[in-house]
Amino acid sequence: METVERWRSSWKFPTTLLCFYGFFSTVKPLEPFLFAYLTGPDKNLTAEQVNNQILPVWTYSYLSALVPVFLLTDWLRYKPVVMSQGVALFLTTALLLWTKTTAAMQAMQFFYGVVTASDVAYFSYIYSVIDHRRYRKATSYCRSVQLLGYTVGSVLGQLLVSFDLMSYNNILVMTLVLTAVALFVSCLLPMPQRSMFFHRRQTPVVRMKTDGDGTAEDNPTVSTITVNDTKTTLEESCEPEKEDVGDRNKTGSGPKESAEFESCSSVLLQLWRNFCDCYTSRKLLYWSAWWALATCGYNLTVNYVQVLWEHVQPSQNFSIYNGGVEAVSNLMSAATAYGIGFTQVRWETWGELALGGFSGLGAAALFLMTFSSNIWLCYAAYIVFKSLYMLLITIATFQVAAGLSMERYALMFGTNSFGGLALQTIITAVVVDSRGLGLAIIPQFTIYSSYYATIAFVFSLRGLFVIWREKKKVSNHDINPAVTS
Repeated sequence: METVERWRSSWKFPTTLLCFYGFFSTVKPLEPFLFAYLTGPDKNLTAEQVNNQILPVWTYSYLSALVPVFLLTDWLRYKPVVMSQGVALFLTTALLLWTKTTAAMQAMQFFYGVVTASDVAYFSYIYSVIDHRRYRKATSYCRSVQLLGYTVGSVLGQLLVSFDLMSYNNILVMTLVLTAVALFVSCLLPMPQRSMFFHRRQTPVVRMKTDGDGTAEDNPTVSTITVNDTKTTLEESCEPEKEDVGDRNKTGSGPKESAEFESCSSVLLQLWRNFCDCYTSRKLLYWSAWWALATCGYNLTVNYVQVLWEHVQPSQNFSIYNGGVEAVSNLMSAATAYGIGFTQVRWETWGELALGGFSGLGAAALFLMTFSSNIWLCYAAYIVFKSLYMLLITIATFQVAAGLSMERYALMFGTNSFGGLALQTIITAVVVDSRGLGLAIIPQFTIYSSYYATIAFVFSLRGLFVIWREKKKVSNHDINPAVTS
């Protein structure tokens, strides 16, 4: 019992529960075959209804829910929003299983948009209940488990469909059970007592003092700063943060607990100041611009690629390999994202050229997908495109996060995602939605490919300019070595 209590009070307990939730909530065997299911005898919808009326609802729902969910996540302290995500995912699966009308499928896409927007709660929950020294390890566990869930779901769906072991409806019943397990696990998560913005810990009292010999005392809570060549020490009147989180998740933290909560207006003001500070950096602005633009193109491609595959190989069994393709693309994406951590590249110099060059390869893959009549070439191009995006978004995430506090990183992550989603919504409303142009799938992907090619062109030019400027600085320094930075 003592071992169990020690484990429950450590960082491993909430991390393990969150990993279980992440796994069971992402095992979706039917997802690679969704278009076949909706247009097949079970739902009997047309390709035009799915493409132009049902799928666009996810984009609108995601956009409308992102900002409220972002604020509610912090205010409600993560766990309620994680549980709400589980409920929304259960409703998504239930509507997909038991309803057939176009309106019901649109409602299903609405709830799935809420699920997607709630990912911010999943990825930020862990930071409120564990010590900051465990952030990297806990984050890697949570992300890896999610990727494992997607891969297992794709492989499982491929096996069930290829060997005709289950009907689409039975696969959905199994998914509903897995979703119910995820919802149950989310209820077991410990409730955090602090968050990044609304429920911050009380700011430690800071005293200024200067030692006679100009050195800091041997105290782990004392740090030294230099002002006008005078060493000064900052002594915080608080104890160092402990690794375990047992006390952190207990209720009744004291009579002054209400003083730790900041007002909504002060939080919003602080968010605005952080926003302005973050985007005054030109370097961060360029990386964030690529993040938003490329994510928009990636989401559009992934959301409608099954419609394209059906067009390339229009038959009843066109989707027989979709699950395998999604599994391979997930594994390749994980490999490229993992491998970038072992590269020795000066990304501040070569990063923007890499964004432009690899985005160009992604645009070429999109053009190949659009105009190829061979389904295997289309599959291969999709794997290449998805792997390249995951490679570049990993680099962009690292570059944006470097030097930022967790609060500002979360804010920039949300802002970049919102910017990409807003652009995605505009393109969807104009190009895809039946109330707009309502284009067929080939003209749609022609626009997506051209859009991605434009991103590649702009960032390639920017990257070449950065390299030219760096070389010019080096040459000027060689000519006049006396000039130093």
